[in-house]
Amino acid sequence: MRILCLDIGKVRIGVAISDALGISTNGIETHLSKGDKADAAYFTQMALSRGAEMILLGLPLNMDDTEGERAEKVRAFGALLKEQSGLPVEYEDERLSTVEAEEMLIEAGLSREERKKVIDKVSAEIILRRYLNK
Repeated sequence: MRILCLDIGKVRIGVAISDALGISTNGIETHLSKGDKADAAYFTQMALSRGAEMILLGLPLNMDDTEGERAEKVRAFGALLKEQSGLPVEYEDERLSTVEAEEMLIEAGLSREERKKVIDKVSAEIILRRYLNK
């Protein structure tokens, strides 16, 4: 099953997709948010054009496993995506995915400027891998 994964930040949204078998993942892009309605339309089109059968959203849980305001916003965006795309929407704990992505990119020798350009899509890929590994 091909899955489109989004790591939703305040300004940027990292995007990754799995292959049809759910074995490998690929970071696609970092999208600058244009507001929930425009973003939902953009990602609906992307999911459908790439043959995604599900959309996975990184859920920003608090360290004590509770959901705060950011998680509520992600769930509301997920409901909008589900309505527009007709695809199922699921959620995966995204805690520390950005930290993990940052460490990977530093280890790979990327400069601060280079890391800033790709960290969100790498984080989305990490979230997607976690989901697929379950």
